[in-house]
Amino acid sequence: MITKAVIAAAGRGTRFLPVVKSYPKELVPILSKPNIQYLLEEAVGAGITNIAIIIRHGENRLQSYFQPDPELESYLKSTNKLSYIDSLDQLLSQAKITFIEQPVSLPYGTGSPLLTAQDFVGSDPFIYIYGDDLTVEPVPGQFLTKMMTVFDQYHPDEIIAVKDVGVAEIARYGSAQYVEDPNYPHRISAMLEKLPADQAPSTFAQGGRFLVTSKIFPILKNQGLSRDGELWFSDASNTLAQSGIVLTQAFDGSEDWLTTGDPLRWLEANITLALNDPKYHDDLIKFIKNIK
Repeated sequence: MITKAVIAAAGRGTRFLPVVKSYPKELVPILSKPNIQYLLEEAVGAGITNIAIIIRHGENRLQSYFQPDPELESYLKSTNKLSYIDSLDQLLSQAKITFIEQPVSLPYGTGSPLLTAQDFVGSDPFIYIYGDDLTVEPVPGQFLTKMMTVFDQYHPDEIIAVKDVGVAEIARYGSAQYVEDPNYPHRISAMLEKLPADQAPSTFAQGGRFLVTSKIFPILKNQGLSRDGELWFSDASNTLAQSGIVLTQAFDGSEDWLTTGDPLRWLEANITLALNDPKYHDDLIKFIKNIK
């Protein structure tokens, strides 16, 4: 049973400047909750009980969000509004959250949070979550649970979440290159970098959720930096796919993947979640119809 997850939250969030001078991008709210809380709810919903959040060296504002605030709690209790933070309290009671600072000696890139978390995960398979990405699903953890089921059935070396973004959008993303294998459905040989739509091997783009095994660590340690001087997890995954078994799990019709890594995508995520929430849906539709 997979019980550990790693969340990458060590980026600088420069596309959200100047607001991230005040707080990290993972605390930028989506509706009434910060982005990071959705990720934790997703992991806990899938049965994860031990979560490491990889943060930038010297960053303590994320930790503050999860610490008790007696003065606030006293006020909410006196005004009968404790329910406002019930979801956070419940979350903290269901999982152990560990904050790990990424060493400054490690390069920028999605591979460095994994190296930072190696001692935390040990030899156990684990879930890796990009801090910019949200999963929209009927029940938090539904998609991760599907990934775990595939892992239990086929025991691959890695599973990558993918979304069929269609021909019109695939040029914005890396695309999955599939190989036929009767023993392993949805096996890939690589996730190729952004290509023109007519050259992309598929319309399936990487979706910010991974089920990873310890086989990735020696590859990351021996991997050179990219042309931009960063250490990319996707490069290590491609190397692993050449000698091991890397599968994909696609978001189905009841699930979706959103990225919040820039202001426009963040706005789209807010609108999407609001439209899925009965509390906001009707008023938002009315507002949109009245826009001139």
